[in-house]
Formats: sequence, structure tokens, C-alpha cells
Amino acid sequence: MEVQKVYLDNAATTRVRDEVIAKMQEALAGCYGNPSSTHSFGRSAKTAIETARKTIAKYLNAHSSEIVFTSGGTEADNMIMRCAVRDLGVNTIITTKIEHHAVLHTAEDLVNEHGVHLKFLKLDAHGNPDLMHLEELLSVDDRKKLVSLMHINNEIGNKIDMKEVSVLCSKYAALLHSDTVQSIGHYEWDLEEIPVDFLTAAAHKFHGPKGIGFAYIRKNSGLKAFISGGSQERGFRGGTEAFHNIVGLEQAFIAAYDNLESERTYITELKRYFIERIKNEIPDARFNGYSGDLENSTYTLVNICLPIDAQKALMLLFHLDIKGIACSKGSACQSGSDAGSHVLREILTDEELQRPSLRFSFSKYNTKKELDYVVETLKEFIAD
Repeated sequence: MEVQKVYLDNAATTRVRDEVIAKMQEALAGCYGNPSSTHSFGRSAKTAIETARKTIAKYLNAHSSEIVFTSGGTEADNMIMRCAVRDLGVNTIITTKIEHHAVLHTAEDLVNEHGVHLKFLKLDAHGNPDLMHLEELLSVDDRKKLVSLMHINNEIGNKIDMKEVSVLCSKYAALLHSDTVQSIGHYEWDLEEIPVDFLTAAAHKFHGPKGIGFAYIRKNSGLKAFISGGSQERGFRGGTEAFHNIVGLEQAFIAAYDNLESERTYITELKRYFIERIKNEIPDARFNGYSGDLENSTYTLVNICLPIDAQKALMLLFHLDIKGIACSKGSACQSGSDAGSHVLREILTDEELQRPSLRFSFSKYNTKKELDYVVETLKEFIAD
């Protein structure tokens, strides 16, 4: 087969939309004032930032004052969790062992730094948290609790019913934080209907620039400054705003939601087609978590355990890269580590962990022809 270039690592980062690049170039060239300056150059930049904040709030059914721009999801997760402990008296964090490390490592640091109690929810065989266990942990004492559960798992794609979780948290007066980095830009959110206290997002997961994201912090939360300095970002985050990135985030956000239905339909069909091709052509492959289930997982990714022995698996990603195929053996944040996926270790057997698992994640820029090429490449490698 002729070598092609196929990018199927969209859960790690996405190609920036052309209209986003154009908007950012316009901002860099023509609106270079410091947003904190009172002259017309600064006021123009400040107005654009506040317009972006209002745009995001409108789509989420939130107040603009509840949107705080950050460098991305990791900073936003750190901001929320650390400030909840410092400012709100949280001394128990309830989460799972398959969260993103931005949450897990922050929680572990808070245990060491502040003596926080860290509780992990039980998971079923597919990686879904046990909500009966959540209620048990919420009801056990009167400690101030923060529940942190990602809406969509970044490795296996499982979806959590955040409405049900929010009801439980409200019942026991617990705070609720959700890492929605794999969700915002791909799913609708109504923050009046699902009253989470905090959530996080990153623009580069929905065809925006890297280095910009936001935290949603429910009004009157009581959180105080995370980065001291100026009074930027309602006092939560000092420092001159990355204006060009913020307008890029806004443009990507608008495009994501204005095209949500058509793009979701298109990408869902890609995933359905890929699942069928894998099942037909590599019948011994297995889908990890609920990633092979179109109802219970996100439409944007699959995670596949392939029938390859451990020795041969060492060459798999290298082979795919030579063939021009980009995918991931786990979270991109883990790609430099030989420890393997902490998510898969929680849900796979020792025997399954000896086989390679790959995450393929899709976008509007992918085609069925590309998926055919990937399946044929995998078949050839397995048969060789």
C-alpha cells in the first residue's frame, strides 16, 4: 500500500480550524494593546476578551462572571481543586483511579500538603464508577467534600451521567468538579440544568489553539486568587491575558457549537464504520471500556486491545508511524512514560495488559478512506 498521512489522535489535540487561525492572525496584527491599559488600544483588547467570555457563558447557560480563562485544562483543574481545599474547607476528595493525571496528581499533592482524605470510587469491569458507592462515601460523615469526576474519560471514552452525580452531590451538600476537557466542544452543556460547581475546558481539544482554556466557577463560590499579581480574570488569575489565544478559543467554541449536530453525525458514522471494519477484519480485537458502544461512550474515540504478543507489540507504534498513522497507546500526557496506561490497569486483566491497546480518536477532518487504510495496515502487521 502507498503510505498515507492519517491523523487519528484528536483526543490528544486537534487541527486548528482555518477560521480560528484567521481570527488569531487578525488579533495579533491589529489589536496588540494590553487589555489592562485604559487607552483605546487596551480597551479594544479588553472588549474582545469580555465578548469572548460572554459568548462562552451564553452557550453554557452560565454567567460571564463565572468563566475564568486559563492556560488549559491542567491549570484549571489545579486552580479549582487547590483553591477548594484552601478557601472552602474541603478536606475529603472523592474521585476515581482513572481520572486524568491533572486531577489525580493534584489530589495526591493535596493529601501530602494539606492532609486531605482521598477516597476512590469502585469501578465496574467497563470502568464506570459505582454511584451507590458514591452515595455511601458522601453520607458517611459531615466532612466538607469535593467530588471530581470527568464527564468523558480521555482514554476509553466512557460517559458519566453528570445529572445523576449532581443530584447526589446536592443531596449531601458536596461540591462537584468535572474535568470536561473531552466534552466541551463536543456535547451541549446547560449549567442550570446540571448544576456542577466547577468544570474545565481546553481549546485545543475542539480545533482551537493550544495554551488556552477556561474554568467555570459557579458564582459566589468563595474561591480566591490562584495566581497573585494583577486583578485580571476577576482576580482569580493575575497576569496579562493571552488575548490572541482567547479570541481563538472563542472562534473555535462558536464553530464547534454552530456545527455540532452535523459534525457529530459525521464523526459518529466514522466511528461506527471503524468499529464494523475492526470487528470484521480483526475479530480477535477487543474494545476497552465502553469505547465500542455508541450509546455509552463518546463518538470521538475508540480504544482497542489487539491480538498481538508483547514482544511484537514493541514495534507496533513505530510501524504505524512509519506508515504515516498517528494514534496513541494512551493519554498523550503519558506518551513519554513506559508505565503504561493507569486507566487500562484498572479495568483489564493481567493477560489483556500483555497485549497492546491503541486509542484512535476522530475529527471532522477524517474520512472512511483513511480508516480503511488504518485497518489494512493493522491487518498486515498482525499477519506478518
